[in-house]
Amino acid sequence: MPKKYGVKEKDLVVNHIVDLVLAGELRTGDRLNRDAIATALGVSRLPVQQGIDQLEQQGMLASRYHRGVFVSRFDEAVVREQHELHGALNCIASARAATNPTPRVLAELDAALRNIRACPGQAAFQEAAYAFRSVIIEEYAGPPLQAAIVAARVFAPRGFWGSYPRGHEEFLPTYEAEAAAIRRRDPDAARAANMTRAEMRAEIVVAELTRRGVLSG
Repeated sequence: MPKKYGVKEKDLVVNHIVDLVLAGELRTGDRLNRDAIATALGVSRLPVQQGIDQLEQQGMLASRYHRGVFVSRFDEAVVREQHELHGALNCIASARAATNPTPRVLAELDAALRNIRACPGQAAFQEAAYAFRSVIIEEYAGPPLQAAIVAARVFAPRGFWGSYPRGHEEFLPTYEAEAAAIRRRDPDAARAANMTRAEMRAEIVVAELTRRGVLSG
């Protein structure tokens, strides 16, 4: 696999392992082959170990003394829990925004929301939605929270959301609700909008992974 310019080798390893799990090529209890991963990505064993260490910290992998590294439990409950965690972390930043919405942030959110409304195409919609969340995260999440949000990667097959056909119609209302809650200084409603979106995403991803045979029906 060719290396991607500007992407850390450790992150390539993390993405590769996660993709293998989401494709059903690695399943609960499977043992990782470090050499195979290094060969597939064209990297040394050091970034492979760094990626494994990160995924161990995130709970996706587990080391067994003198036996190797294995995939931790990966089932529907874990997928839902990961979405819930990601939603809860985003709730913190959104609640802070609703507590102290500055005129500049409100203007940036209004502009971002206009872009979301104008982007029915799925790939463009996802980019616009990411820009909306970035306004909030960059202003109201400190380095520890930002790192936690990034680490709480939501389990979805690579490229899935960019081609999901109903993203605009299903998720636009949650961004509308979040922006409105922040404008009227309602932290609880801002949290609720985030959790609603996280729960919706979990339902869709569980259905897709079940369809692909990664999760049992």
